[in-house]
Amino acid sequence: MTRPIPVIIGPTAVGKTDLSLAIARDLDAEIVGGDSRQVYRFLDIGTAKPSIAQRHTVPHHLIDILNPDDPLNAAGFAQLAWGCMHAIEARGKQPLVVGGSGLYIRALTDGLFGGPGANPRLRTALEGEAHSLGLQALHDRLAAVDLTAANRIHPHDRVRIIRALEIYILTGKPISQWQCQWQNPVRPRTFVLIGLTRDREDLRQRMAARTEAMLHMGLEGEVRRVLSMGYSSTLPTLQSVGYGEIVAYLGGAWDLARARELIERHTWRLAKRQMTWFRRMPGIHWISLTETPESAAVELIHSLLANTRDQPQEALPDSREEDQDIGCACPVSR
Repeated sequence: MTRPIPVIIGPTAVGKTDLSLAIARDLDAEIVGGDSRQVYRFLDIGTAKPSIAQRHTVPHHLIDILNPDDPLNAAGFAQLAWGCMHAIEARGKQPLVVGGSGLYIRALTDGLFGGPGANPRLRTALEGEAHSLGLQALHDRLAAVDLTAANRIHPHDRVRIIRALEIYILTGKPISQWQCQWQNPVRPRTFVLIGLTRDREDLRQRMAARTEAMLHMGLEGEVRRVLSMGYSSTLPTLQSVGYGEIVAYLGGAWDLARARELIERHTWRLAKRQMTWFRRMPGIHWISLTETPESAAVELIHSLLANTRDQPQEALPDSREEDQDIGCACPVSR
């Protein structure tokens, strides 16, 4: 009988790392990262990766496995994550998924909708339009054909705007309709979804403190080093929250105080988008870390796992052939 797989999710800065380490030690678990930016090497401070000491305490997977210009989509992430979970369970350990990237987590737990694959020619054309007309023009175009998706996708999120337009152009059907299958997902395994949250002011204070800590730790120097390695400042990874603001500061767009202010503002917007994703996922057990001390939250999570552990479970889907295709079934960071 296989065990349910715990998944700890929540918005950025809510406190997933510390709580997940406590749970992992209790369960003798290995952590599978569910963060779309922590997979990239050299981007450490701005992505709030677990420290080297924390990764020595508990093995972490899917951190530092790609270069900043390497592509990764939700399907590729899910494939990698299943490979990691196979390997972890084969060692007699418990997988513990931790992350804040809603699309990646959803791809893992619920699968992906059956939309069309990438169309390189169409994507190149849309990229050209974004360059010549501006990304806002593409977002406005998306809003005209799929207001639901446009309201959900940030106007600066080039990758998802282009993907949504690509799907509509290829199929004549909005991406929001393709995603309707997620309303009643058939999950291949029992996942215990634990959502962490905090009161608004509590979370905003944590974001401000973390922004200050990142700048003190050398976020500016980290960005300078990555740019000096030859990576383009226009890469999506270097335009994400925390990096795009520093790139613009280095380019003379504003001073460091303004960059700090914008990082806090954009981090808050990111957290709201993350919560929008998570609210659409069924079966999440929410725990407020504002109202619940960490020790009590750990006990609650153990209780949730115990209540599902004795239920019959299906076997983990056999993706070994897919794992061979990607060359590394279980990237690990210690």
